Parts: sequence; C-alpha cells; structure tokens
Amino acid sequence: MSVPVIAGVGTAHPPATEQQELWEKFFSRHYSGPTRGLAQRIFANSGVSRRQAAVNPLLEDVSDWPTERRMRRYQVEALPLGKEAVGRALTAAGLAAGDIGLFVVCSCTGYATPGLDILLARDLGMAASTQRMFVGHMGCYAAMPGLGAVGDFVTARGRPALLLCAELTSLHLQPSSARVDTQQIVSHALFSDAAVAAAVVPGGRGYALREVSAVTDTSTADHMTWDVTDTGFRMGLSPKVPQVLSNHVQDLVHDLLARHGTSASGVDGWAVHPGGPRILNVVERELSLAPTALAASRQTLDQHGNCSSPTVLLILDRLIRAAPSARRVVMLAFGPGLTLYAALLERHA
Repeated sequence: MSVPVIAGVGTAHPPATEQQELWEKFFSRHYSGPTRGLAQRIFANSGVSRRQAAVNPLLEDVSDWPTERRMRRYQVEALPLGKEAVGRALTAAGLAAGDIGLFVVCSCTGYATPGLDILLARDLGMAASTQRMFVGHMGCYAAMPGLGAVGDFVTARGRPALLLCAELTSLHLQPSSARVDTQQIVSHALFSDAAVAAAVVPGGRGYALREVSAVTDTSTADHMTWDVTDTGFRMGLSPKVPQVLSNHVQDLVHDLLARHGTSASGVDGWAVHPGGPRILNVVERELSLAPTALAASRQTLDQHGNCSSPTVLLILDRLIRAAPSARRVVMLAFGPGLTLYAALLERHA
C-alpha cells in the first residue's frame, strides 16, 4: 500500500483589514447601548489583529441581505479564491490538475449546485474520471476528515488526491436588529475568510499522514451550532466549549501518539485550531506544552482570525515554512458535535 504524503500546500486570502479599524468604523456602530461596551471588550481580547474578508463590511454591509443573495455571492467570491489555493498546492507538489484522482472540497459557508468541486474541476482541467467529494456543515474541523478521506484514497489507489477548504464567513454578518448575545459578538470578532489546498501523493518527500482520529461528545451537541436563517447562517458558540475540550483532548492525543510509539514530548510541531484564545490556553494546559509550542496557532489567529475549516491547514503551512526539519507534527481541530479531531504527521523523505 502507498504512504499518503502531503507534498504541497497552497493558501489564498482576500484583502485584509485591521481588527481595530473594523471595530471603530463598523462594529462600534453595529451595536448600541450596554451591548457596545461588551462587544468592544470581546473584540479587544479576541487575539486577532487583522482579518481577511471577501465581503468587507467597511465597503459593503451585507448584514440585511437575505440568504439567497448571500449564496449567489458565495460562488462569485469562492471560485477564484479556491482556484488560487489549488493552483499553488499543485505547483508546490509538482502535479498537474489532470493527475488528481480524488478532489475533496470542504465548506460550510456556502452552498450551490453545481458546487465548487465541479466548477473548479472544470476550470482547472481535472480529468472527467476524477472522483469528487463535498464535505459541508462540519465547520472548523472539516479539514481533518477531509484529509483522512484523501489519505485513504491515496493509500488504496496509489494516485494523488487533493483537499480544498474554502470559507467565506464574512457573508454571514448578522443584522444589528437581530437578537444580540455574547455568542454572536464572539463570532463577529473572530471569524475570517480563506482558502487552503493540500495535495497528497503516494510516497515522496513531505509529511506522511500516519493517522487521523476523533472523539465526539454528543451530550454537548448544542454547544456549537451553525443555523441557516433568512439572513445568512448564524453561529452559536457556548462558553462551555473550552471545558468540554479539556475533558477529552488529553486522552485523544495521548492515545493517538501511543499507537505510534511516542508521546507529546516527541512532537516537534503543533497545529492547533484557534477557536479563540481560551481554546489554545486549554490545549496548552491539558497537554503540558511549553509556552512556545502553540506559537504558530497564536500567530495565525492574530494575522488571520478563525477561518473555520482552512485554519488548521494555514497553521500547518506556517509550521512547515518556519521549521522544515520538524519530524513529527500533530494537528488538532474542534467543531460541532462537540467533535475533536487529531492527526499525526511524520516527515517522509
């Protein structure tokens, strides 16, 4: 059987805006009364300095748009962003679009048929026989089962596969007249847009995908929600999420590493999805990590915000660039369920 190896990662971002400018020129007016002070504190403590938005509220306020209009705009904006990320990943891996046997697309911020998988396969020149899979509504951890799917395909078929995660959270700004709660303010303060693609090949140089594992605590399913409303998709994010993660992350990571004869001390890089500063603090504490271990995750949160499914791949790309000789990398992502996903990567020559 073939060893699935991540041979190339490609990223794409829409234009960036400073977090403080977003607050001063838009969100400070979006909220009123006592809510404004609460929102200001949440924005200031978000761990985010700048974010990217395909639809920037400083230029275009979509908060009162109906969902249908937002979905039409999704295709307009997501297609070129996805094409850029895929092109870069293929180039990095030395592949042509026609080489891809399976194309997996993850996105929870927009839906249309034909979807991004079909349109990008057409525009990039993938073969008519290329298999496709669309992963929707898994939220922030979707890259992990997506990575597992392409890894399994490469192992079984011995052919290259491609994963794309593309999210446009900026399309789901909620109207100021809507029910305002702390969860919604946190969502407005954290989320950002991005597309990241990863090319996985049978053998060769890169990072071998050794295993993808998961645990889901269905008793806390209501702690993280993503509801389709008449004015876009609305995020629900309970403050209890960090506590649920603290109950499970240690066992998930310990068991994964033990199956491969190692422990947290044998890991050289950590790509941990930054659902927010508290999430990173919990992971650092529960895994007894050094203060610098999650630097790439915190830097990604600072410069890109929480981009949902692409974020853990953004962190992986940052890690690979900063420490190309790292032997083992653990990826962690969390989302609705509540679900925790972990993956072990090892450098492959």
